[in-house]
Amino acid sequence: MTVPEHLQHKPIIAVNHYDKKDGKYAPNSDAKALSIGQAQYDKNEISAKIFRHTGYKWSRQSEELPIHRVLDLAIFIAASMQSIPTQKSISNLKETVIAPEKHADLLNYYKLNRKILQPRLDELKRLLATL
Repeated sequence: MTVPEHLQHKPIIAVNHYDKKDGKYAPNSDAKALSIGQAQYDKNEISAKIFRHTGYKWSRQSEELPIHRVLDLAIFIAASMQSIPTQKSISNLKETVIAPEKHADLLNYYKLNRKILQPRLDELKRLLATL
């Protein structure tokens, strides 16, 4: 599906047919499009949005986040991929290990999903290197 343009979030740039690219959920994902555009609740802000579709209509569970939060999530995920859990933060977000006994489960999830995650990490690294 193509990104809807009639809703409150106003797309500027979009990834249409995201359901075909949505990792292990492809091609049956409810996430149909991604967009960067004018935020729905503050027209002076730019946000990223995941447009979800129920099969009948655009879902109210579609996620919209300010750009800085999306970047913070990427930093947080990269920090969580470190192999040694520590009480000391490794990023400027000052992440805290809440359940060190579960860190192995997290790393195992990343390992099991490496085929899906690694190409995205490589693409992110490539694009960051051009900034």
